[in-house]
Amino acid sequence: MEIIAEIGQNHNGDMGLAKELIIAAKESGADVAKFQLFDAPSLFPPEKPWFSYNCKTQLSQDNVVYLNDICEQAGIEFMSSVFDIERIAWLEGVDVKRYKIASRSIREEALIAALQDTGKPLIASLGMWDETEFPRIAGNLQGYLYCISKYPTPLEELHLNEVDFEKYLGFSDHSIGITASCTALVNGARIIEKHFTLDKTMEGPDHAGSMTPDELLAISDFRNDLRKCL
Repeated sequence: MEIIAEIGQNHNGDMGLAKELIIAAKESGADVAKFQLFDAPSLFPPEKPWFSYNCKTQLSQDNVVYLNDICEQAGIEFMSSVFDIERIAWLEGVDVKRYKIASRSIREEALIAALQDTGKPLIASLGMWDETEFPRIAGNLQGYLYCISKYPTPLEELHLNEVDFEKYLGFSDHSIGITASCTALVNGARIIEKHFTLDKTMEGPDHAGSMTPDELLAISDFRNDLRKCL
């Protein structure tokens, strides 16, 4: 059972904070520190809220090298969602182990094909997939994550008792607190992905709904105890 600490944009464009987040994720029991690679002006409409913030949190190729180095030093896997084909080369340059396909990218055939061409395992979130059958991602698919693309997601809208974790590899959790993540683990999730922050009051759209180091440690301890029961 793996835990992915989704740092995402919660570094707020500050590589010092990003380093702190990576180290805290490792110390609190995460297996993976995950970021997001995007071209902000292409991905986010300028008229939408948080556009300036999105531009500030856009990572450069040098940032990718730095973050990967910090992850290697800390002993935690570096992972990233990537939202355009150009930036796949940046991740190949640091030889990432695998790739995450975000919910918003699940229908982007050219991007997914380019990710498949790397030969690396792929994990895909299905928060924006509304069809009965899963999307067809051939070859190197590691699995799908159950996800509700609502931030935050009320617990009563998750319906985890109806999720077949034989079909889903895991759960991308956008709810507040740790109840949903722990429930998914009990129900058979093999991966938990959840946003991670040092301070829920920081500027940015994801901090308030993110887990803190104490919450991550609680999920990790629960995971470790659950392993003993199985």
